[in-house]
Amino acid sequence: MKKILVIRFSSIGDIVLTTPVIRCLKNQLQEVEIHVLTKKKFSNLYKTNPYINKVYEFDDSLKRNIEELKIENYDYVVDLQKNKRSVRVTRALGRPHASFPKLNFRKFLLSTFKINIMPDIHIVDRYFKAVEKLGIKNDDQGLDFFISEKNNYDISQLPENFQKGYYAFVIGGTYKTKILPAVKIVEIIKKINKAVVLLGGPDDVERAEEIIYGVNETTRQQDNEGSKNSQILNLVGKINLEQSASIVRNADSVLTNDTGLMHIAAAFHKNIVSVWGNTVPELGMYPYLPKEKEKCHIVECKDVRCRPCSKLGFKECPKKHFRCMMEIDVEEVVKLMDNELYS
Repeated sequence: MKKILVIRFSSIGDIVLTTPVIRCLKNQLQEVEIHVLTKKKFSNLYKTNPYINKVYEFDDSLKRNIEELKIENYDYVVDLQKNKRSVRVTRALGRPHASFPKLNFRKFLLSTFKINIMPDIHIVDRYFKAVEKLGIKNDDQGLDFFISEKNNYDISQLPENFQKGYYAFVIGGTYKTKILPAVKIVEIIKKINKAVVLLGGPDDVERAEEIIYGVNETTRQQDNEGSKNSQILNLVGKINLEQSASIVRNADSVLTNDTGLMHIAAAFHKNIVSVWGNTVPELGMYPYLPKEKEKCHIVECKDVRCRPCSKLGFKECPKKHFRCMMEIDVEEVVKLMDNELYS
């Protein structure tokens, strides 16, 4: 039986974006084992994937992993990370390998000088360049995300009025310049007539409280968990990633920043309204819905000439005005959440 190692160290969204390659390797090659090398903090994203036979994980040092991986004697190594550490692994293993066009210089030109020579190709399709020599083709079935039974957040666990339908609002992100400000989310919620579930991690708790305060125009001391009669259910920092994914899976529409849950929403083929601040879709990381592009709605301020200011993000707007997010068209977001423009 052939054995293939796929390397992707991080992060949530990037790992979800590797799943089409993994699925196609497993489905299109006969009698193959798929192994993955990733960081320990992200390993559960791969451990729930039925197309993967073994997951190797590490914290800091790769020395022990390299020795273990040498014993596997892989037939092929697929590097979907393509940095110094992943190159070190592939060289140490000395097995046939391939990677993908990362296009770092083109990204630099776009984010620094606003010179756009990026190809109109999603990063998922660029990932498939790494498996071309194996004869692997993209099946165009999109992304995968698997939820373990113990972490399934059933809709029956929600307050009764949320069981009739709701929108999921992903309010967090790794960088502040990629996050729609609370004041804008408050404007959006006030204009829609539907239940809203707020999702995010521990770092987003204060922002969630600010949103609830703004919508209800009451004191910060109120019960911010929401109630059966409330329009907002605040689950920020209270459930894990897989449980948050369950909420996204059952949502009618998803409002999200450029972050990991955006890609998870794409894996569930949701109607997605993605809001873009300092980054731009042209970098190739927008929601991947190859057969349902009508479900992917991009909202951005194209007339803000300083964007993109980074391919990643910043703690604060370098120009101090944050126009790319503060000038987001709230009415457009509301219409797209209801999918009115496409009904």
